[in-house]
Amino acid sequence: MNRHEMYARTIKMALEVIKLTKLFPLSQESKVITYQIIKSATSTAANYRASGRGKSSKDFIAKLGIAEEECDETLFWLEMIVEANLATAEQTQPIKQEASEILAIIVSSIKTAKARITS
Repeated sequence: MNRHEMYARTIKMALEVIKLTKLFPLSQESKVITYQIIKSATSTAANYRASGRGKSSKDFIAKLGIAEEECDETLFWLEMIVEANLATAEQTQPIKQEASEILAIIVSSIKTAKARITS
């Protein structure tokens, strides 16, 4: 998978999160969780994109590290959504699966980039 395909996956995940939040009932907790998950999902995509413009290997790794944290946070909010009964596990499962795969790819990319620096 190339960078463009990976970036497209992060964008698609963010858009799927936005679609999911439109199903939530209106309440104070849904407003807070909606804001947080949209922020973390879109930040995953934005920071993955920014990593491609890293000024150095260390900058590249740092930006990927932020994408990693944001993607993990998205997974956290997906769990909270189910626990708060804003959506079902079945509704969140495809996004959780994609976020988990994206997270694994990002972690692998960080490890590869770090190995290249030290060799």
